[in-house]
Amino acid sequence: MKTIITFGTFDVFHVGHLNILQRAKQLGGQLVVGVSSDALNIAKKGRTPVYSQSDRMGIVAGLKCVDRVFLEESLELKADYIRQFNANMLVMGDDWAGRFDSFSYLCDVVYFPRTPAISTTTIIEVVKTYK
Repeated sequence: MKTIITFGTFDVFHVGHLNILQRAKQLGGQLVVGVSSDALNIAKKGRTPVYSQSDRMGIVAGLKCVDRVFLEESLELKADYIRQFNANMLVMGDDWAGRFDSFSYLCDVVYFPRTPAISTTTIIEVVKTYK
């Protein structure tokens, strides 16, 4: 069975997140999703996620297109996660284009176009203006 893996923070879950996960699942097989830990998100983005890692994992796990969810604790462990889940394909948004090509020796690497005009950062900024 083909296994597809992807990674993300999935904070303030929106249609862009749903689109990439559904499109990944349409490639066939099992979809495994690594949700960035709170600590990893702070290191990557310099801010605490709006939703806790357990809430974000629960949201992603509740989607019918997702077969398995795990906590991604380190960017340096991506190759280990690919091996651990025997992934045949890594799928990421094209805002990461080229950044994961180094894993092509382990699996196919595919970048999907992002959903236009939507991002978690933009949503958070819009919400802040309503205070």
